[in-house]
Amino acid sequence: MKVLSIREPWASLIINGYKDYEFRSWKTNYRGKILIHASKNVEKENIIRFKDLKLEYNLGFIIGAAEIVDCIPVTKEFENKLINKNELVYGATRNRTGYAWKLENIKILNNPIKAKGHLGLWNLDE
Repeated sequence: MKVLSIREPWASLIINGYKDYEFRSWKTNYRGKILIHASKNVEKENIIRFKDLKLEYNLGFIIGAAEIVDCIPVTKEFENKLINKNELVYGATRNRTGYAWKLENIKILNNPIKAKGHLGLWNLDE
């Protein structure tokens, strides 16, 4: 199965329903189910930004699943639409470029899976 490693707090924001777009500098043609891996790297300033959400962080674990249903080039108009939808989450980084991967059917794993993580979409040996 395909896995995407994401820094915290972004991985936890996704699996807890606060974020349904993941931003990447590269386009993907892949559509389908992925696992969400919380990398060991964190963005400390954003951990502080989201402290009131009381998220739990399982660094170095696969913590959820989702489905990539679209890959949208990020325009200023698209970015503004997302910021208007959720200023706290999508307003954290502005003037982004690249692509927004639309995620649906997001679920939390009850039993996180320890994994090293990798760059890009990678395969989990089941």
